[in-house]
Amino acid sequence: MSATPDHDAAPELPGAVDRLDRRIVAFLERWGITALRVSLGLVFVWFGALKIFQISPVADLVARTVYWVDPSWFVPVLGGVEVIIGIGLLAGRALRTILALFWLQMLGTFLVLIVLPEVAFQRGNPLLLTVEGEFVVKNLVLLSAGMVVGSTVRRRKRPRLGPV
Repeated sequence: MSATPDHDAAPELPGAVDRLDRRIVAFLERWGITALRVSLGLVFVWFGALKIFQISPVADLVARTVYWVDPSWFVPVLGGVEVIIGIGLLAGRALRTILALFWLQMLGTFLVLIVLPEVAFQRGNPLLLTVEGEFVVKNLVLLSAGMVVGSTVRRRKRPRLGPV
């Protein structure tokens, strides 16, 4: 027996349950990160397109947060950057560059907490979030998802079939 417990060891399961569990885990291992990358890409394309077409419900929040820049061009340009990030994530190409843009964009969303705390927090209490505050803080999950996707950039690519 080892000195430290193996917390990752699978519990003993009955035969049929164990086989099903192994199949489910294999499926998750095979498709989980791809699903995460694709879902991030879809979210970025969707939210970015809303900004480009000037129908985003957060356009005013962006304009008030980055008040030193003219929102008539900044919000659509930000949307364009988000669409580029989304397409890059969907394609799974140039991920280092795409994820650098992703991080810059995501970190920019936290400006709301600094520039507009009265919009993000109820009665100035950082533990009491408003709807806008929740919208910003949930980006911690997206940042974590980006970290997981980023952890794959050094994996060896599978050989392509046919001419390159």
